[in-house]
Amino acid sequence: MNKAKSGFNTKPPAPVRTSDAGQSSGNKSATDKQDKGSSKWREYIALSSVPLVLVLGNSMLVPILPQMETKLGISSFQASLVITLFSVSAGIVIPAAGYLSDRYSRKAVMLPSLALYGIAGIGAGIAAIMHSYGFLITARALQGIGAAGTSPIAMALVGDKYKDGQESEALGLIEASNGAGKVISPILGSLLALIVWYAPLFAFPIFCAASFVAVKVMIKEPPREKESSTFKQYVSDAVKVFRKKGRWLSASFIAGSLGLFILFGVLFRLSDLLEKPPYSIDGVAKGGILAIPLLGLVATAYLTGRTIKNNGKLMRWLMIIGLGIMTLSLGACAFLHSHIYALIGFTTLSSIGTGLVLPCLNTLITGSVDRSHRGMITSLYSSLRFLGVAFGPPLFSWMAGKSDMLLFGVVSFLSLAGLFLIVAFIRPPKQLEG
Repeated sequence: MNKAKSGFNTKPPAPVRTSDAGQSSGNKSATDKQDKGSSKWREYIALSSVPLVLVLGNSMLVPILPQMETKLGISSFQASLVITLFSVSAGIVIPAAGYLSDRYSRKAVMLPSLALYGIAGIGAGIAAIMHSYGFLITARALQGIGAAGTSPIAMALVGDKYKDGQESEALGLIEASNGAGKVISPILGSLLALIVWYAPLFAFPIFCAASFVAVKVMIKEPPREKESSTFKQYVSDAVKVFRKKGRWLSASFIAGSLGLFILFGVLFRLSDLLEKPPYSIDGVAKGGILAIPLLGLVATAYLTGRTIKNNGKLMRWLMIIGLGIMTLSLGACAFLHSHIYALIGFTTLSSIGTGLVLPCLNTLITGSVDRSHRGMITSLYSSLRFLGVAFGPPLFSWMAGKSDMLLFGVVSFLSLAGLFLIVAFIRPPKQLEG
């Protein structure tokens, strides 16, 4: 064989000299690697700030709803619209935000959305001072429109920026940040309300401004080709994606939205039980107890994202295990719901199961399509998640009015249904591309 054509070097290697220059080169390489790692984590932090402010914008207001009813002279239903209208308007607008991010750029949608989110928050605070309920819910609807261009687009940006398993790590951190926001927001809202009841409305725009600066300064969006297709062609291509991958994408969308629907519905019911006799726990103390299952979600989501990388087989098994844990633990709650410590323990187990499922689904969905349609796909997924969170509490209130055994029996069955969807329709390759 001709060694010159084989690609191997036929000359003997030159002797290696351990000179100061060589050491300097090694030190420089190590420094570059360290700088790259630091830059990556700065980007992760900036991206994670987006779902965090998204959660704070809703959950931080839950503790002040009773005071809002009293101060503004409104009903409980009207107060609940302050939360529900935000989520519904976001859920409706999210697909449009996804399309715009595909047509233009992720940051071109995220930054104005964060700005609208924060400015409308100031409007909501002013409405509270003016005792204007109409102005308040209008501002909250505008906040929902701003929210549509935040966390869903951050997921798409992760898919654009990271490969070789880093995307699962970033998505796990984003899911953990989402859960962490649920941990701290009720406590933070309760503490701020000690100053004045509407203080959380004015505090929120500060968090929005911090996230705006972090995204603008710390994140460099990958270059992209100029979009030349028409809207009709874009829709046609999106339809082709669903024709090709619709079965497992639909199953993933449903399983992910069920996971959040169950998680926050169960936490809503746990919160309600803690406030009633014989426990009568409210405010910061209640927030601390609710933080227990949410911390289980946060830690598990982060560790899952770091572990799965591109391992499709591992993702499938973790999703099956996670939904199995949810099914069994929620089934146990159906029989032990009157024992508060058992309820907290099994709710925490269910949250851990959710933490196993969501990062895997996020990674599969985000990597399912190319950059030109990723914003739309992740936005449709996020829209279903939003609507699940929005309609969960009222549905859980209705079921709780019948019986807690019915409530926990239904969510255990829904977890089992999610498990069936994963087993039947989601079969990722052993090693994902990218």
